Amino acid sequence: MVLPLILVINPGSTSTKVAVFKDLESVFTETLRHDTKDLNSYKTIIDQFEFRTQAILNMLKEKGISLSEIDAIVGRGGLLKPIKSGTYIVNDKMVEDLRKAERGEHASNLGAIIAYILAKEYNIPAYIVDPVVVDELEDVARITGMPEIEKSSIFHALNQKAIARHLAADLNKKYEEVNLIIAHLGGGISVGAHKHGRVIDVNDALNGEGPFSPERAGGLPVLDLVKLCYSGKYTYQEMKKKLIGQGGIVAHLGTNDVREVYKMIEKGDKKAELILDAMAYQTAKEIGAMAVVLKGHVDAVGITGGIAYNEDFVKRISERVKFIAPVYVYPGEDEMLALAQGAYRVLSGEEKAKMYS
Repeated sequence: MVLPLILVINPGSTSTKVAVFKDLESVFTETLRHDTKDLNSYKTIIDQFEFRTQAILNMLKEKGISLSEIDAIVGRGGLLKPIKSGTYIVNDKMVEDLRKAERGEHASNLGAIIAYILAKEYNIPAYIVDPVVVDELEDVARITGMPEIEKSSIFHALNQKAIARHLAADLNKKYEEVNLIIAHLGGGISVGAHKHGRVIDVNDALNGEGPFSPERAGGLPVLDLVKLCYSGKYTYQEMKKKLIGQGGIVAHLGTNDVREVYKMIEKGDKKAELILDAMAYQTAKEIGAMAVVLKGHVDAVGITGGIAYNEDFVKRISERVKFIAPVYVYPGEDEMLALAQGAYRVLSGEEKAKMYS
């Protein structure tokens, strides 16, 4: 088989990452940084489509890469309706839903649209892989104490799934053969129970479940939160920011950078030590909860994400959970490779692409 050349497009809030992989070996990875003044000139994120697309084309031309050489394009999946895990062909329905942005506006919504338009011109397939809306929850995990509110599945699906496959391979087993708990530690923290290839339970890392994190408040005493909402001190948007973006470590310590927190600790800041330890404590508790979901049958615990680079923080978690199963650490999150791997599994015949409907 001819080694496939895969173009990966991953739009972020103020940048667009672009990479080309040949047989899963990186040819290059480039981050296109966009001036906020340019981005702010567009009314909606979708309106940035032509601006970002042209930036990608200009960069590819500089690199000497022609789209006629590319075998497939894979974009970062956006805020779609809940779907099963896997690699999906980008179709008209998916593009329509992302343009409507009924589940929210986010730069990642552009990934599939850009991939689709470029791929269509050259008659090659366009894919997305494991977007944040992957939903494999068991029915029992959806129920809350209020019939009006059902638990949703929004988490770091792309990295969790990629790391789970990696960890299963390190155990010399297939992902579908093992039970794993994967904890993604980043600006938000998600902890998932992976049972034989499905994430049957995971905290909704965006909407306020689970551990607090560098930027998110996590689970809170509900009545106290309701009182704060009705105190008259804050608008809806202000409360939303207190929960997502300005909650967690940044609310306590004024920084969302764990490295800065460690500098505070080195200077003898006892409060910083306590807050950091509390985040590790809550993360460990969530891992313990997922062990219960898996009825104690856990082959391994995987810790990943940017904060996993910090050995001390990982140690604070692993000391509490290592009795459950061996702990494996995979620092960072290589989203570009994970996206390329999803497309490669389809191109190589290892996996069949799913259709969005």
